[in-house]
Amino acid sequence: TKAPIWCSVDLRDGNQALVEPMHVDEKIEFFKLLVSLGFKQIEIGYPASSRVEYDFVRELVRRNLIPEDVTVQVLVMCKKELIEKTVEALQGVKKCIIHFYNNTSKLQRDVVFHTTKEETKKIATDGATWLKEAVKGFDGDVYFEYSPESFNCSEPEFVLEVCDAVTEIIAPTPDHKMIINLPATVERNTPNVFADQVEWMHRNLKRRDSIVLSIHPHNDRGTGVAAAELGLMAGADRVEGTLFGNGERTGNVDL
Repeated sequence: TKAPIWCSVDLRDGNQALVEPMHVDEKIEFFKLLVSLGFKQIEIGYPASSRVEYDFVRELVRRNLIPEDVTVQVLVMCKKELIEKTVEALQGVKKCIIHFYNNTSKLQRDVVFHTTKEETKKIATDGATWLKEAVKGFDGDVYFEYSPESFNCSEPEFVLEVCDAVTEIIAPTPDHKMIINLPATVERNTPNVFADQVEWMHRNLKRRDSIVLSIHPHNDRGTGVAAAELGLMAGADRVEGTLFGNGERTGNVDL
């Protein structure tokens, strides 16, 4: 019945697919294009990851290129030093979303990170705690976004437990919501299965009236758009994607 909140992540995911990553001036040109197209939420990258990413954020601030009605978003892992670097990069931004994440899937817990469920949950809650501390005294208006990476490959009950623990710390309100973002990090199921997972979260999340439920579909099976449409019908409020679906591996959802 209405359009979702659209968030462009071209300046993050699209970058990962380039043989030669964009430099600062190219990123600024792309940012201006996204603004001209009407996006009100634009992820501008991962400022703690490299000099170029950091400098890009600083240039947007220095040259006053962020319109009043546009909220910029940055990505950061749940690591204290990266969170502090990210907040440092954002000084002077009037309105921003800080998007923090960690992987929750059983496969990655077992094979990549060698962590238990409790250890995985602690990574998320520590990240939330460090973020709240890091933004004390920040001049701008800050919103938080949390992603359980590989949501679609994780046990629903466990993801819910982690997300509820994070929202308990962030303590969003209906007037100042936080975003819970559900990524289909590797699209391995049909869109209806993803939509079922989204609906289950929509129905069971605590503080649902204080949460913007977001989805981040990928296109490994070529059904990213269908997954987004069904995810919205299942209760999501927001979609993260890219122009023409550019992005890692076989791409993001094509906004």
